[in-house]
Amino acid sequence: MSSTVSYWILNSARNSVATLQGGRRLYSRCTSSRNKSKWRLLSWAPTTLKTDASCAGFALPKAYRHTSTEEDDFHLQLSPEQVNEVLRAGESAHKILDFVSVSGVPNSVLRFESNQLAANSPVEDRRGVASCLQTNGLMFGIFDGHGGHACAQAVSERLFYYVAVSLMSQQTLERMEGAMESMKPMPPILQWLKHPGDSIYKDITSVHLDHLRVYWQELLDLHMEMGLNIKEALMYSFQRLDSDISLEIQAPLEDEMTRNLSLQVAFSGATACVAHVDGVHLHVANAGDCRAILGVQEDSGMWSCLPLTQDHNARNQAELSRLKREHPESEDRTIIMEDRLLGVLMPCRAFGDVQLKWSKELQRSVLERGFDTEALNIYQFTPTHYYTPPYLTAEPEVTYHRLRPQDKFLILASDGLWDVLDNEDVVRLVVEHLTEAGRHKPDLAPRPAKLGLMQRLLLQRKAQGLHAADQNAATRLIRHAIGNNEYGEMEPERLAAMLTLPEDLARMYRDDITVTVVYFNSDSIDEYYKGG
Repeated sequence: MSSTVSYWILNSARNSVATLQGGRRLYSRCTSSRNKSKWRLLSWAPTTLKTDASCAGFALPKAYRHTSTEEDDFHLQLSPEQVNEVLRAGESAHKILDFVSVSGVPNSVLRFESNQLAANSPVEDRRGVASCLQTNGLMFGIFDGHGGHACAQAVSERLFYYVAVSLMSQQTLERMEGAMESMKPMPPILQWLKHPGDSIYKDITSVHLDHLRVYWQELLDLHMEMGLNIKEALMYSFQRLDSDISLEIQAPLEDEMTRNLSLQVAFSGATACVAHVDGVHLHVANAGDCRAILGVQEDSGMWSCLPLTQDHNARNQAELSRLKREHPESEDRTIIMEDRLLGVLMPCRAFGDVQLKWSKELQRSVLERGFDTEALNIYQFTPTHYYTPPYLTAEPEVTYHRLRPQDKFLILASDGLWDVLDNEDVVRLVVEHLTEAGRHKPDLAPRPAKLGLMQRLLLQRKAQGLHAADQNAATRLIRHAIGNNEYGEMEPERLAAMLTLPEDLARMYRDDITVTVVYFNSDSIDEYYKGG
């Protein structure tokens, strides 16, 4: 069946590859690749930190991803082992052991598991996990880029620092400033837990530090003894970083690499969803269409889903009302066209994307400074009905939730997951993962069979026989996101075919998918309440 699926995918797309207007996002486009290199070896950077995922004791054949749409060459069939190799390449899993916050509150996070599967080349999603060393809490983030990866990369590297600085007391900020003035080492701000493939633009770290320092100097001028509260810190950090991204490319920069990268960051975009966990206090800040949900197990053993974010897109009536309030009534019919902001962008909140924030005059003045926009892959356009910018904001919605013993796990993911799996299915798949791993034995509500019982059992048996159980819940979610058929059942042939898609076709059928699953320590949370 996989050959049939692959052949159909190729023939349905080959003639439209070069003229595709995009998947669900602005800037998305595919171009035909006709180079001589028909195959590309998948590679990834090995993690240097210990994880709790078991490692296979044998070598697997290398998995190759097809990079050509030539019909004669489109015949690759991945083996089950190669499917697993591709799916598990971006896995990351960490146990959070003996972590106690600065205030002495025991950690409520037991461990987390994460994974990422690219559709774009290079992948435009980013993820981040870090603990705050001068304040309290752990932060988890998902960053979904569009128009390139530059903005998502920058936000994933910088946003947590803004949040951590916002939470610092006056005394800590004074210590930071004193270290900078005396040219001494600064107190560490974050401890990062790295994922496979993480990278840092070390060459421009000093530029970013300069702007972060300006921010904490402004916080010092406010003379707040205890710093901002978490909701304020998240709100201000999102907006301040977005403002800095915009201002950095407007300021004169002598270094060409820094100038070019700043332009790429500002003219691409990224949505973001960040969770801050401090004891039983969970705050989630969201700008765009990434999503966060809680998996909740009631005393009866039944499971449910608790959404913590709303998608900021044209299907959100509150977002439509906000946009109409912020612009003249004469634009009511043009702010959203074809379910996109100004007809071009799906999310209504995002970092970067200065094409939807700056005036036309400012855009021209910046781009006329001698940038090679074609080489930098900068998309220059002006929407037809562009009258009263800014139309886009990075202001997040912040949700607070007080963790309870029944709150078992948190799932953050880019919209590549939510486009194909609903909230309830995602929670169910994680619960099934925990059940199979022997960690929990929940009383799951029976689901009506969508296929005949015999066909469903055969499909499940065939799927189980073709791959060993995933040790990472994020991998399981990605597997089902791209391998499920229209009935919600796993089809190994479909999974293999989707992973075999050439780079210039993959984005037409799926998006980058990035998932982080955070497991809570119910005993620690329960002890918190018993202790008053």
